Amino acid sequence: MALPAFDNALNERPLVAILRGITPDEIDAAADALVEAGFAMIEVPLNSPQPFTSIERLVKRLPDEVVVGAGTVLDTESVQRLADMGAKLLVTPNFDAEVLAAAVAHDMQALIGCLTPSEAFAALKGGARAVKLFPAARMGTGYLKDIKSVLPRDARVMAVGGVNLDNMEEWVEAGIDGFGYGSHLYTPGTSADTLGQRAKALVERWQHLHR
Repeated sequence: MALPAFDNALNERPLVAILRGITPDEIDAAADALVEAGFAMIEVPLNSPQPFTSIERLVKRLPDEVVVGAGTVLDTESVQRLADMGAKLLVTPNFDAEVLAAAVAHDMQALIGCLTPSEAFAALKGGARAVKLFPAARMGTGYLKDIKSVLPRDARVMAVGGVNLDNMEEWVEAGIDGFGYGSHLYTPGTSADTLGQRAKALVERWQHLHR
């Protein structure tokens, strides 16, 4: 189910919830709020408290059409551990050929952090499902246009870092293919109710921009 679920998310609602700093005690309520709001991709960065425990709970709790996994994945040992627990989404802040190869070998869907054309081409050649432009807001939409002008037409580019409800339209108009939301969506201590409200607003904004 992971591949069609991921493809559906990329095609219909390519929005990733980044729950940096969340704890295992919070993860169930947060996940339920995100799914109810319409998110179909959820990542727990590995620099969160007890991230593997939270991810394992997500894998067991959520339906197959929701793709869950880890962000800030920096080594192949973490990839193996994630694969063993059934996580299907792997997100990195950088391009690391060994980490990407391990993800592909385990049939994980990889969103690879890139900044330069060289990194983006290498990630796509290595099997990345999408390029994660990071940090996006510091580079701006003009840089996105430059990057997309040289990448293959079917390459997916997602913006992460400084994207929010107010600047989504600017990025969509510039040709972005999706977003990852971190602190604009969740910071440590955010209640499930607040998270759900923020998530719903982001989903509704995306849908409005793609009518």
